Formats: sequence, structure tokens, C-alpha cells
Amino acid sequence: MSFIWLKRYMPRGLYGRAALILALPVFGLQLIVTLSFFQRHFEDVTTQMTRSVAYDLRYLATAVRSAPDLAAARAAIDAIAPPLDLEPALPAPGMPARNERRFYDLSGRVVLSTLKDELDGILVTRLPDDRNVFIWLSTPHGPMMVEFDRGRVSASNPHQLLVLMIILGILLTTISFIYLRNQLRPITRMAAAAEEFGKGRIVRYQPSGATEVRAAGRAFLEMRSRIERHTQSRTLMLSGVSHDLRTPLTRLRLALSMLDDSDAEPMRRDLDEMQHLLDSFLDFARGDAEDDAEIVDPVDLVRAIVRDAARSGRSVALVSVEGPEGETMRLRAMALRRGLDNLIDNGLRYGTRAEVSVLLTPRSLRVIVEDDGPGIPPEHREEAMRPFVRLDRSRNQDRGSGVGLGLAIVADVARAHGGSLVLGESTALGGLRAELRLAR
Repeated sequence: MSFIWLKRYMPRGLYGRAALILALPVFGLQLIVTLSFFQRHFEDVTTQMTRSVAYDLRYLATAVRSAPDLAAARAAIDAIAPPLDLEPALPAPGMPARNERRFYDLSGRVVLSTLKDELDGILVTRLPDDRNVFIWLSTPHGPMMVEFDRGRVSASNPHQLLVLMIILGILLTTISFIYLRNQLRPITRMAAAAEEFGKGRIVRYQPSGATEVRAAGRAFLEMRSRIERHTQSRTLMLSGVSHDLRTPLTRLRLALSMLDDSDAEPMRRDLDEMQHLLDSFLDFARGDAEDDAEIVDPVDLVRAIVRDAARSGRSVALVSVEGPEGETMRLRAMALRRGLDNLIDNGLRYGTRAEVSVLLTPRSLRVIVEDDGPGIPPEHREEAMRPFVRLDRSRNQDRGSGVGLGLAIVADVARAHGGSLVLGESTALGGLRAELRLAR
């Protein structure tokens, strides 16, 4: 039998699952013990106590039935009943028509069954509460009613035991959960630090907790340190590469400016292409290494990027903004600007206009760039975001001089923010729909 359907009802969080692991055994054990205790202990004890009282009632009934007249029967009652702690009445007043028992009186069911088996001539038994029992017996002198304490035939009320078990179960579960929460807290802190690091943010984290958790925490810190050292080394390398390559290009451009225009024009084009290739390589390799995260208004930042693009003569407009205005989030502003510029340039290179939309939610920032170009077939969209990939019929190429890094740079920016780049088809313009999803 499959229990996959149970997954829908299971807690998602670590604390919820830990609480379930604690609570289920405790209360399951209590339920089993309670049922076993009621069936075994209370029923057996009630049966034995009822049989003991039935012996006294049988002795009293035998004496009354053997009396020659009513006066002798009453004399026998006066002699026998007080020592046995019974209160008979002969003849009995107001006998009910049938047995009476409260529906939730579980031990009362055992009392009625045992008295019926042990006593001859029993007419009616009445169990109105937990204090008294009334029994009507047949005698030659008329029905005799006998009253006695309910405690003589039933074990004490189990409600106190149930309440005590529930209270102790809740108390012990709470204590266990507090202890377990202290053990789980280092794991949640490490998960939060890893999540922030995935979004490009460095938060303070100190390994703590059990030995295994501390080992995992130290491994995470070592991994983070290696990544940071790699990023710093890449930054230093790029600074050197940028300086070493731009300097000879500048000298070549200066030398070409002294030559005849007709002879130097092909070389100038080659030099411009080299400059463009160098800028593309550096943009991709740089990523967010030189860009620190800061608190910014994402909507204002997108507005500024679109406004600067439009001012430079590109046909782009911000068509819609959904979500609260004025909210801030931590972003790498330069990296995001570089990514959106690439999306806008990519759209206008293969189309005539581009439209930008912003959707801000409590969990994410979505920036959508649509154009009226030819788009990218669905089977090539994943491949189009890989670096140095130039698709024959796609737009992931710079016409004549590209190296296939436009969308790869945007995807890298998205990953640096803990997000992703999703490509699709624009329903409004018919071209490519590029959605930049950044986690908040």
C-alpha cells in the first residue's frame, strides 16, 4: 500500500517535522496505554468489585425471601443490611421501567452485566451518577430496592488519570521540543547563511551545535572562503588584463589615426571589433566581482536604466509596474544595470522596439523585457543562455562580431542574485520574452 498521499499533509519545515516526530510517539503511546488500561484494568477491577457486592446482595435477598411475612423480612433487613453497608427499602417505591445508565459510563455497562449474571430475581438497576447504585430485587413480599455506594462496584473515575496523562504528555513534549529546537537552530542558521550567500550576500555565521552540525558549518565556511578567494583572484586578474590589453589597443588606435583614412579604415574596423570582443569577455568574466550589494529601490533603478537607454536613442519604454512603490531590496546595482542593458540591446538588435515591465512581490523581483524580433525557438532557449554559444537561427549572437555572451551575462547576473533568467514568447509583441527573476 502506498502512502505517498500522506506527503500532502506533512509539515514542510524542519521544526514542524521535528514536532511531529516528538508528538506522534508520545500521544500514540498514551492512546495505546489508555485503551489497554481501560479494557484490562478497569473492566477486570469493576467485575471483581461487583461480584463482591453481589455476594452481599444475594445473602440479603435470600434472608428476605425466606422470611414468612413482611415483618420478619424487615427484621432480617434490619439485622443484615447495616453491617453490609446496604440501604434496602421494602416494599420498594417507584421502580423504573428499565435499566438506566449514562451513555458515556463505560464501567456502568460492566456493572449491569455482572449483576445480571450473579443475582437471581434482579428486576431493574439504576446508575444515575457516580455516587449511588439502585437495584430492585423480586421477593415474595414485593419488590425490594437496595441502595449502596457506587464506589463499591466501580474503580475510581478514570478522568483524572486521563487529564494527568495528557498534561504530562504535553509538558514532556514541550520540554523535548525546546531541547530539539536548540539542536536544530544551528542547522537553520547555516541554511540561512547559505541562502544569503546564494543571493550574493555575506552574513556572519559561527558554527555551533552538535559535532556533525559543526563539521558541516566549518565545511560551509571553508567553501565560502574558497569562493571569495577565487572571486578576489578573478578581480585582480581582470584588472591586470583590462589594463594590459587596453593599453596596446589605445596605441594602435593612435597610430591608425595618423594614417590615411582609406588605408586605415579596414584596420579601424578590426580594431573596433577587437575592442567590442574584449569588452564582452570582460563583462562576462567580471560578473559581480567588482559590484557590492546595496539597498536600492528596484523600481527606480529599472526606471533609470530604461530612461538612460531611451535617451541614447534606443526604442524602449517601461510599460507597466506592478507591486508596491517605494520598497527597497539588496541588489548589485551595476550588475543588474549591465544585465538589463544586455537584454534591451539584444531585443533591439533583432527587433525594432522593446518593452519593459516590472513585477515586485514580497518574495521576488521580476523584470520582463519583450521585443518584436524573431524570438528563439523553445528547443534552443536553454542553449541560448550558455556562454560562447551562437545559434544559427537564434538571436544569441552579435551580428558579425558577437561571441554569444549577451544572454549568458544576464543569466550570470540572475544567478548572482539567487534568481534565474527565463526565456519565452512575447504575447504582446510576438518576439522574445526574457524574464529576469531575482529573489528578495
